[in-house]
Amino acid sequence: MITLKHLKIIQTLYESGSLTNAANVLCLSQSALSHQIRYLEEKLGIALWEREGRGLRLTKAGELLLQTAQQLLPILSQTEKTLTAYAQGRQGVLRIGVECYPCYKWLTKVIGVFLQKMPDVEVEIINKFQFSGHEGLLNHHIDILITPDIEKQADIHTETLAQYNLVLLVANQHPLAPKTTITPKDLINETLLTFPVPLERLDILTQFLNPAHIKPKHIKKIESIELMLQMTALERGVCVLPEWLADEFIETMSLQKIYIKHGLEQKLFAILRQQDKGISYVQHFISISKEIVNTA
Repeated sequence: MITLKHLKIIQTLYESGSLTNAANVLCLSQSALSHQIRYLEEKLGIALWEREGRGLRLTKAGELLLQTAQQLLPILSQTEKTLTAYAQGRQGVLRIGVECYPCYKWLTKVIGVFLQKMPDVEVEIINKFQFSGHEGLLNHHIDILITPDIEKQADIHTETLAQYNLVLLVANQHPLAPKTTITPKDLINETLLTFPVPLERLDILTQFLNPAHIKPKHIKKIESIELMLQMTALERGVCVLPEWLADEFIETMSLQKIYIKHGLEQKLFAILRQQDKGISYVQHFISISKEIVNTA
């Protein structure tokens, strides 16, 4: 009774927020889309949507159907892509989600080597706004999650890619530049440049400054690592990066790295579904990732 078309309709309606927008996305007229909705509601004997002003709101029955759509559609889409890859003589499709901002530059190297060794695998990088961490993995929006955060679950397998220290980067002319290590008090008058992640996920705060009851003068969030490093080199702030990444930039920019007293040790993980850990190209990707992140 419920078809793939119905699942796509309810998901598109939810994402679009109105009948008009959903009809445009689905390339249907509004009357045709309304007919499809009415037909499904009549067959099910229950309302799926309620009008709310100019928009639409899901009923409880509609929310249940939407949950089903969100679970099934990604799996069907991945299956279709993989079958297409098989038909074209490729092994499959590997979709990678990244929750680690500094990792994008490293991931570019990994994918370059991976595609040379595994040319018959298609790789997709899934934007961080298109999946939701571990949930995105279990819902088949992605196949591998690259993250510094670990979460124990029975259905997922975790591989440690690297263990490294975070270091502070400052301009060559910065007053802190002569130091070999810093203490929390050294950052009390500094502007800390960070990636746009929740403050409770910043180790420099949770593991270094907060325990000493010290806050930097300002915290400025910047999405671009290149812009962050340029601002650091121009003494507009200081930033914290994995040492393996910092070493790459201090060779070409006017930057100094300073160790953090007592160290800020961090790990990088690749997380995947248990059922996928035996896939050969997944194993190759993890092997290449470990090699490159530990020799960067």
